[in-house]
Amino acid sequence: MHNIKFIRENPQEFDQLMFRRGLKSISSKIISIDTLIRNDQTLIQNIQEKRNIDSKNIGMMISQGKNASELQKNVSSLKIQLTTLDEKIKSNLEKLNLVMSELPNFLDEDVPDGNNENDNLLIKEWGKIPDFLFLPLDHVSIGENLGQMDFKTGVKISGSRFVLLRGTLALLERALSSYMIDTHVNNYNFEEISPPLLVRKEALLGTGQLPKFSEDLFCTTDNRWLIPTAEVPLTNIVSNVILEKKELPLRFVANTPCFRSEAGAAGKDTRGMIRQHQFSKVEMVSITKPENSADELNRLVSCAESILQNLKLPYRIMKLCSGDVGFSSRKTFDLEVWLPGENNGKGAYREISSCSNCGDFQARRMNAKFKDKETNKINFLHTLNGSGLAIGRTMIAVLENYQLEDGSVLIPDVLIPYMKGLKKIEIL
Repeated sequence: MHNIKFIRENPQEFDQLMFRRGLKSISSKIISIDTLIRNDQTLIQNIQEKRNIDSKNIGMMISQGKNASELQKNVSSLKIQLTTLDEKIKSNLEKLNLVMSELPNFLDEDVPDGNNENDNLLIKEWGKIPDFLFLPLDHVSIGENLGQMDFKTGVKISGSRFVLLRGTLALLERALSSYMIDTHVNNYNFEEISPPLLVRKEALLGTGQLPKFSEDLFCTTDNRWLIPTAEVPLTNIVSNVILEKKELPLRFVANTPCFRSEAGAAGKDTRGMIRQHQFSKVEMVSITKPENSADELNRLVSCAESILQNLKLPYRIMKLCSGDVGFSSRKTFDLEVWLPGENNGKGAYREISSCSNCGDFQARRMNAKFKDKETNKINFLHTLNGSGLAIGRTMIAVLENYQLEDGSVLIPDVLIPYMKGLKKIEIL
């Protein structure tokens, strides 16, 4: 959510900032609704003052034995006017909030202009892309040949875009999540959280998934929503709260299932585990002071990088362009892992983590603030989030990068303690 005062005072600058997001000028519409609200609020104040004066005069006239019926009629009429104006203000506030809630965050100045992922900026490459002496398979072929990645049963139970993992692959999924959580908690001082998986709509409004992206979410019959990412409950820990400055930063991490209808990605990545309705993800969320959020974004990227480096998975970092940055973010770095089995064995980079600085955008929507005792000021917090990592895609990367010609898969060294000492996944 944006600061209405800023829009009033800087309409042209606001329109320019929204133009970078691909939006037409909107400030005039916002200001016109806001002006109606402010004018009616002024009218209410004037009417209330007149009503108070008339009410006092009624009391004086009655005490003096005079007839106050006309003045009483006027006061009754003023009450009706106040009720009408109040309803009008509420209606216009709803219109204003709807318009404002559907506007994306501002972009940082150093976000490159562009239309889509093809215009993203390469920042870094790490690791050696494996050179196989055979044509590498994709994760679907590997998993099905192992007899432990069962898409048919997933479809039978739940429909398309679901999978059932068996045996050692189920253990690998658990090992990856445990390793990621342990790393973030022990090495980077995140607090582990086990959050609710069902949230109220207010939580999704706060982080920016609602109202704009409702079709990408699952809603229950009692109007609770399945989380699309643990970012939602983790960030909402500080909703409607005023923290002390000394408490910051707060850093949370959670491993949760995530649920997405993928309505906006119909027909895309329908093969395998790349894009499913249900998947697991380790999510990091940071709550910081405004002056620290830029450095905190770099820290989140480093945390995600450490997982990939310790797993010895080749990756690259991309700075997203203006046309590819998410709704609530003002700046985003994507980590893309190398998947050798993509494109019929030619390989490709695919997103495995997205780390974003949302500035005060979500905090304004959630009313999340902190108090600085030195200045005695209350300001909005800055919120950040990042995947650390998407577990299903990390499993895909392990299977494809560690595959052997005989169909078995080596276990990365750091995962062996989490795999009951197992060093290789064999065909059943």
